[in-house]
Amino acid sequence: MLLSAGLGLPVLGVLGAWLALDAGSLATLAHQWQTVLPAYAMQSGLLVLAVGVGVAVLGGATAAAVTLFEFPGRRHFEWALLLPLALPAYVLAYAGTDALQFSGPLQTALREWTGSSRPFWPDVRSLWGAVILFVISLYPYVYLLARTALGVQAAPMMEAARMLGAPLKRRILEVALPMARPALAAGVALALMETLADYGVGAYFGLSTFTTGIYKAWLVLDDRIAAAQLASMLLLLVGLLLWAEQRAQSRLRFASARPAAVGAVEARPVALRGAGLLGAWLVCGLPVLAGFVLPVVWLLRLLWQEAQASDTPVFVPEYLARFADWAWVSFKLASLAGVLAVGFALLLAFAMRRAQGRKAWGLRAAARIISLGYAVPGAVVAVGILLWAGLLQQWLPQWGVPMLVTGTVFGLMYAYLVRFSSVALQSVQAGYAAIAPSVDESAQLLGAGAPRTFFSLHLPLLARSSVAAALLVFVDTMKELPATLVLRPFGSDTLAVVAYQFARDERLAEAALPSLAIVAVGLIPVVMLSRALRSR
Repeated sequence: MLLSAGLGLPVLGVLGAWLALDAGSLATLAHQWQTVLPAYAMQSGLLVLAVGVGVAVLGGATAAAVTLFEFPGRRHFEWALLLPLALPAYVLAYAGTDALQFSGPLQTALREWTGSSRPFWPDVRSLWGAVILFVISLYPYVYLLARTALGVQAAPMMEAARMLGAPLKRRILEVALPMARPALAAGVALALMETLADYGVGAYFGLSTFTTGIYKAWLVLDDRIAAAQLASMLLLLVGLLLWAEQRAQSRLRFASARPAAVGAVEARPVALRGAGLLGAWLVCGLPVLAGFVLPVVWLLRLLWQEAQASDTPVFVPEYLARFADWAWVSFKLASLAGVLAVGFALLLAFAMRRAQGRKAWGLRAAARIISLGYAVPGAVVAVGILLWAGLLQQWLPQWGVPMLVTGTVFGLMYAYLVRFSSVALQSVQAGYAAIAPSVDESAQLLGAGAPRTFFSLHLPLLARSSVAAALLVFVDTMKELPATLVLRPFGSDTLAVVAYQFARDERLAEAALPSLAIVAVGLIPVVMLSRALRSR
């Protein structure tokens, strides 16, 4: 329970900054209100509003297409629509900018072909460009939840409405859409939390959002009070989205007079032909092309061009040796985070299984605190950890806490556990749900104590869940940018960090190789998720 409380300290540190308000803090807040805060609030608000509408429309449309209709290629689109999850938004930003910017090869070829000197579309590195990018990258959150809701309940209800004579348009608007509304709301909330937590896209596109403002206040202006105030405002927005997501999840329950599986057998998707078939292909195919296929092909094109150049900085022994170092550092950090998160999740889940009374209530509260960590942006976690480090340095200067936090991997591991322990805990708890309580009762009757029950019975039965949890934490750690950018020790650059630094310096060819490595690792959870959906 103490370890669980420790994972909540960074958030408490950010919120506790308001308890130390003095004249200087109030002056800082007033200065931000007069200068940067309106721009941060406006751009963050517009980004959230536009991305929310976009992911709801695109995710809902793709889910409806593969669930309610039958057309050639539907089975392939069911898993292909998950592929953009493997591509972090900042990697998509690097590839999209290089392809679509004014000086890029696409616009250059169009100007040569038409003889025009004007740009053919607005600048990609703008608010509208970020909106489109986030929608393409994050719609799978909505697609996944809406597809599950439509497949389980809407299909039999649509069939019943058809038998009652309702036309297709009425069945979609009055049956499918209301039943999928909670799933759409939950998916939109998850996508918006990812949007608010992003730093790579905002910094690369030059946006004025709360996340970029936090880093500017801390790293550029060296003002920890301003950073804490901005972090707390961002945390408030995330808290509202988390409340909306949990409220929507609680409504993802429907009653049925007969088992859903029976209704699903009788229900038949509507076969599409002609214009409807073409529309389904476009709705399902364009997000996959824009969100995964084309960006990956473009990054491979950058690598191929560098390989053909005589003065390439990429395919030389020095760069490849550094790439091996970055990959090894990323692998070590991600592996250690996966082992620590899974070990902690196993201990907590085992304690929750055996606890009773007040202890059980306390452990459930601890698990709820941990579950909030994944929703907290990495920027907020980093600021919270550094605030505690500064406070402990004032109280106990002889301990050298700042050196421990930023000079070793301790600070990074702490941030990773705060962010990703909930991922491991959810997977382990799902594994425990498949172990009947009678297993524990039988072990107790045979005289086995708690350690032997855990190591001899539970751990072998939880092997698959533990491996899955470790892989998920591993992948999330490999893609993590904001917290790693602030807390990494000297000489411990990860693939995500160097990809961002190369792209920031407009060295996109050198950013392509680490970006592709991140994408390759990101395919692991997509494959796992696709297999789980097919087996279901």
